[in-house]
Amino acid sequence: MNLPMNHPHQEGIRMTEHPFDLRLDRLSRAYIAGELTPRTLIVRLRKQALALDPAFHLFIHVLSEAELEPYLAALDGRSPAELPLYGVPFAIKDNIDLAGVPTTAACPAFAYTPERSATLVERLVALGAVPLGKANLDQFATGLNGTRSPYGACRNSVHPDYPAGGSSAGSALAVALGVASFALGTDTAGSGRVPAALNNLVGLKATRGLLSTAGVVPACRTLDCTTFFTATAAEASRLLALTAGLDARDDYSRANPQWNDAGAFGTPRPGVRFGVPRQLEFGGCPESPALFAATVERLKALGGEAVEIDFAPFLEAARLLYEGPWVAERYSVAGALIERDPDAVLPVIRDVLAKAPDISAVDAFRAQYRLQALKAEADRVLAGLEVVLTPAYPRPVTLAELQADPVGANSVLGAYTNFMNLLDYAAVAVPAGFMANGVPWGVTVFGRAFTDQWLLGLADAMQRAHSLPLAGARPFDAPSPAGLARNDRARVVVCGAHLDGLPLNWQLRVRGGRLVRATHTAPHYRLYALAGGPPQRPGLQRVPAGGAAIAVEVWELPASELGSFLTGIPAPLGLGNVELEDGHWETGFICEGHAIDGAKDITERGGWRNHIRHR
Repeated sequence: MNLPMNHPHQEGIRMTEHPFDLRLDRLSRAYIAGELTPRTLIVRLRKQALALDPAFHLFIHVLSEAELEPYLAALDGRSPAELPLYGVPFAIKDNIDLAGVPTTAACPAFAYTPERSATLVERLVALGAVPLGKANLDQFATGLNGTRSPYGACRNSVHPDYPAGGSSAGSALAVALGVASFALGTDTAGSGRVPAALNNLVGLKATRGLLSTAGVVPACRTLDCTTFFTATAAEASRLLALTAGLDARDDYSRANPQWNDAGAFGTPRPGVRFGVPRQLEFGGCPESPALFAATVERLKALGGEAVEIDFAPFLEAARLLYEGPWVAERYSVAGALIERDPDAVLPVIRDVLAKAPDISAVDAFRAQYRLQALKAEADRVLAGLEVVLTPAYPRPVTLAELQADPVGANSVLGAYTNFMNLLDYAAVAVPAGFMANGVPWGVTVFGRAFTDQWLLGLADAMQRAHSLPLAGARPFDAPSPAGLARNDRARVVVCGAHLDGLPLNWQLRVRGGRLVRATHTAPHYRLYALAGGPPQRPGLQRVPAGGAAIAVEVWELPASELGSFLTGIPAPLGLGNVELEDGHWETGFICEGHAIDGAKDITERGGWRNHIRHR
């Protein structure tokens, strides 16, 4: 639902309205038009951040004007035409290094001053972005609520009785309160998604290793992801495209495949199969079930097909994160400090990590074996789907609940997030409505690793369909993306022996192929029975006139298998572009022109199956 203008917490929204429109495209246009300069903007945002901090505790360190000067001076004589992120202000979670500024991980006794920035920060600065400050967080990134910090508890950007979410609390607030265009967070158990949902933002938890974690204080080194908070999915897509890639400084870094590049962001095709968990719990919340059901219906209205799925393996994997040996991985970072000076670490963090020293190597291996089994089960669930839809959190918890039960209330927020990195999936948190009291509510869309840009395309379509006001009560208004979204699956149009049940169909199935639909080409093709065989093959040719619609099938197979499929296709056949009856173009079988000599024109049959039946 849209928050009514006379809502009792509308006053809170007015308080957080943005004096500047900091969206990437709007800011760039303002700079080009000469309406604004980076120096003017950043100095004013710095003052705004300092004014907001006493109420929200969003920053641990706001850069001084002297600390900002080198970044601003580097932009002198440059322009948005040269630097994609020219003059764009951003916030950095304070477990991510910024050269010359202390990194605390919200623990003063742990603090150190790095000589070099994190790789991702370096890349952003090189693109023209300007760091405004180091954002507050749950200590050692252990928590999902944003209250576990000696630098102050982070309250929600809209409602003062609720938390900002964590552990990337300050990062989310910096964007939601209008002092940063985007912010960097981290995500091990949901820290890049829960704060996004609680503050009406998009939270991108990209595929593990896609965004460098070099220069990040680890929570769980094997699971950690660096994240983006933005107002829109389109902005997250742009930032990901600019910064994803291998990093020699990060041993867990992974290359981004071409199917997940900037061109993969677009409008999803109709017919998206999205999983809806059979096991959904909302913690007794009277509003969350209806908000989730409304989101399901919106996805259906976009052309999606809802598929009920067994969510048990995902939920069991989630329990492993804190009930299993990964707690010991967290302890490897903070443990020495706890043993040396227990009072330097917050009691709730000590309690969470207390069992870590007793976890054995045997426990660790047993948990890995169980996780691998759950991963196999979960992957099978995803095999026939493009995406899974879940609530971002079952229900919001209040600051009072967190004070009364710090661990239990925190766990509620992570019910649908904790499994994601353990199972190696990509995920995006998307705004999906407001509670009656004004608290933002959101969902998560997740899918296979390296489908990040496709997921962002779906998130963008969802934002357009819902058209919720953005953080700061700005209306959602943005141009539609060009082109169709792509993921890790390639589509192939077949018209002959590769049709379902025919002699060469096995070549698709052995590569993990799945029949998407039977359809027809646009009425611009002729079909021929080619000489030779067995098996006999047709030739499909586009003609300028006298064509007809030919029966075909659209199959989908892993993009990594398309190359081996192509090399097995004998001349005179090959793969090219085929126009379908709905106007979309897909990769499909075509025939070289010379092969038509001596071939029989069978266009009147309307397709290969009819030809076989009449032969």
